[in-house]
Formats: sequence, C-alpha cells, structure tokens
Amino acid sequence: MILKILFVIAIILQFFAVAVALKLTRVTKYNFSWMLLTLGFILMAVMRLVEFLPYVTPIKPQDYREIFVWGGVITSLAFAIGVFMIQKIFKYMKRVEDSRRLTEKMFLNTIIQTEEKERKRFAKDLHDGLGPLLSSVKMSVSSLAQMKHDEASREIVENTELVINEAIKSLKEISDNLSPHILNNFGLIRALNNFTNKINITKTIRINLESDLKDERFDSSVEVVLYRIVCELINNTIKHARAKKIDISLTKEDQYLNIIYKDDGKGFDVNKIIDQQGSSGMGFSNIYSRINSLKGEINIESENKKGTLVTIKVLMHDE
Repeated sequence: MILKILFVIAIILQFFAVAVALKLTRVTKYNFSWMLLTLGFILMAVMRLVEFLPYVTPIKPQDYREIFVWGGVITSLAFAIGVFMIQKIFKYMKRVEDSRRLTEKMFLNTIIQTEEKERKRFAKDLHDGLGPLLSSVKMSVSSLAQMKHDEASREIVENTELVINEAIKSLKEISDNLSPHILNNFGLIRALNNFTNKINITKTIRINLESDLKDERFDSSVEVVLYRIVCELINNTIKHARAKKIDISLTKEDQYLNIIYKDDGKGFDVNKIIDQQGSSGMGFSNIYSRINSLKGEINIESENKKGTLVTIKVLMHDE
C-alpha cells in the first residue's frame, strides 16, 4: 500500500516536471536542447506510469520489458544530448542579458546627455539673456550714483546698486552650477576643487579633497556623471547629515577610478533609504542610475551617529 502511494506521488511529481518543462520550452524560444530535455521528462513520466500498471491491471512487468528498455535508452540519449547542447541556452540568455544592459545603458546615457544639454542651454540663456540686461542696469545705476542726491535718495541708489551686484553674482553662480565651464574646460578635479572651495568659504562645513589625478582628463560622460554624483553627495550631507567635515578621495587603480566619500554626520538607515528612494529626497536613486550608466560599482555604508561612507568604482574611460 505504501509503495502504491509512493508511486502515485512520483507520477504526479513527474508530470508536474513535464508541465514546467513544456512551459519553459516557449521561454527558451523552442531551443532544441531544451526540447530534448523535455522529451526526456515526458518519457520518464510515461515509464513511471507504465511501472504502476501492474498495481491496477493484470499486466505483468515482463510483458513490456523490451519497451521499457528502449524507453530507458531513448530517455538517457535525450538527457545526454540535451545536457551537452544546453550551453546554447546559457549563451542565448547571456546575449539577452547583454542586450538588456546595453539598452539600459543607452537609455540612461540618453537621459543624462539630454539633461546636460538642457542645463547648458538654460545656463547660456541666463548668461546671454539676463546677464547683459543686469549689466546695463548696473551701468545706469552707477551713472545715477555719480549725481548729487540728498541722503535718502543716495541710500536708495546705493542699496539698488548693491542688490544689482548681488543679482549679477547670483546669476553667475546659478549659470555655473547648471553647466560649470571649469568642468568642460579643465576637467573633473579642477571643477570639484572649485565647487568645494566655494562651500569651504562659507565655513558651514569643512571639505577635504585629495587626489592623485592632477589634471588628467576622462571621457566627458564620465566626468559629468562623477561631478554630479559628488555634488549630490555633498548636498545630501549639508542638508541632512549635520556633519562638520567631509573627506573626499579620488585615486586611480589600473583602468579604474576610485572615489571614497566620508562624512562625520548623523548617518542613516541605508536599507530604509534605498527602499524609499522615490520619496527620500536624498537623490540616491539618481546616484544609482548614474553609476549604472557607467557600469560602475557603488557601496553605501552608514549607521546612526556614525557618519556615512560611500565608495565608487568606475572605468576611467567609458567603453
């Protein structure tokens, strides 16, 4: 009785395996190697069913011995040839995965390039449009300041001149942040130095930037992506971490560029932030997507009251 139950269970499992194999046949685009394996599963299921016949019919095992032998031979051949040829499936899967990654990379690169193009266009419009207008107003106000005025009028003119100067300065900073000319003309390290120096002047936080790259240039896409990422990390620290110091290191190792970013802020729960990327406001989804566009690696470590450590590794020259 127990043997009958075991046979029934075995037959059910065997036919379940056949159903799964048939379903996967379509997924594998009817690959011949998988079809052979499916045939093997079908023959095994049939053989199990035949083995069960003596328990429910008067048929004896010797009545189908030759058929059973031939079924075993064909099953073994189907499995042997199928396993030998199954490497085609793995090659196909690898081609599909490579194609998916290439498409994803092209998509991300297109987004980044479009974003940078719009940044440059907007920066140029600000610089070429508002810049001359503010300069003209400044000249007019400067001429007005040379005239004689009573105390109240002179104060108004001086305040107006001060506001215009501040507006011109702000316009230059906004335009430079949108599309830093230093990054385009002098490279990643000079641009990051310029960015961090501006923050250090405010004395709200101390940023130490170290690098052995000097003025080495990389592919423009690599420089733009890494510049935006480091700036995003710095902004995250300033807005959320309550840190007093940031240490940034850029070094090269073989064909790779390594970035180590560390702050002494309050830290955060990494898993929670990653799970809530869309609503966290910390831009980590943007950082991850940019790193993926370079096929790079990023690791974020942080604990409450223990600061944050970010390590990034990318090819120095995009493939």
